[in-house]
Amino acid sequence: MDRWFSQIELFHPYWDDYRNSLLSLDGDSFPDTRKLNILLPAGLKSAGQSPIRFVSADQLAGVDYEKRIFDTGEVSTREENWHDLFNALVWSQFPSLKVAMNAVHFHQLGSGREGRRGMQRDALTLFDESGVIVVSSDKNYLGALAERNWVSAFSKNAAAWRKEIKVFVPGHALLEKFRQPYKSLTAHALLIRLDDSSLQMSREALLRMLDEILAERLLAGSILDSPASLSPIPLMGIPGWWSAEDQNDEFYADRQVFRSPQANSRKAPIHCCGTPLGNVV
Repeated sequence: MDRWFSQIELFHPYWDDYRNSLLSLDGDSFPDTRKLNILLPAGLKSAGQSPIRFVSADQLAGVDYEKRIFDTGEVSTREENWHDLFNALVWSQFPSLKVAMNAVHFHQLGSGREGRRGMQRDALTLFDESGVIVVSSDKNYLGALAERNWVSAFSKNAAAWRKEIKVFVPGHALLEKFRQPYKSLTAHALLIRLDDSSLQMSREALLRMLDEILAERLLAGSILDSPASLSPIPLMGIPGWWSAEDQNDEFYADRQVFRSPQANSRKAPIHCCGTPLGNVV
């Protein structure tokens, strides 16, 4: 019998940070909350000091999702639901960032006007669902992404995506879409400039560092203050991420996917992170 995730093509690079977790959830049946809880780092607590744990949505009353996490640590998780499964995997890989996001959501509950969430909560929701983190030590690469100069970002600098530009995926809705990726799949990127030494760290160590630094910055109010903090990026333009056709000049000439920015569009900021923390550049 096939494994429950047998249709996921785990060799694709966008599964790099989740491949081992998926493989660890071995068995023929979809993983339940008990198995998902094993993936969480020991001692993880909400900002309200309650142990984080995944609980079946059927067991929870209709209390605000973010408030419940902050107060009780209970993350409502639907059984046999891909979206909630991938949310759990992101909790296991970006625990500090997820705790910080929940804390900001909680403290801003009711702060929006006329029932709206407010700009920061909108940004957090966008990042939580479809966010990626793009890091490089070269501001020119990040600048090309911010300017939506796709030929420069992807085609002319294709070799840079092997070592000089790295992508991490904390957006759990993106993970769900990666089960059946499509050419126009678009994410919202937080652009981070690192020092050279940070970029040379192992991928696992770099992810841990980003998790901690971005959590600190989020709680300090210096990132993700509005949706304009995020830069749209057509993910299948990343060299090696799309295998259905050659990523050649004709591929990148598709204006339905690789769109030019509107005249009045605002470039997302590039944040400088490392040791010590830097400023927006």
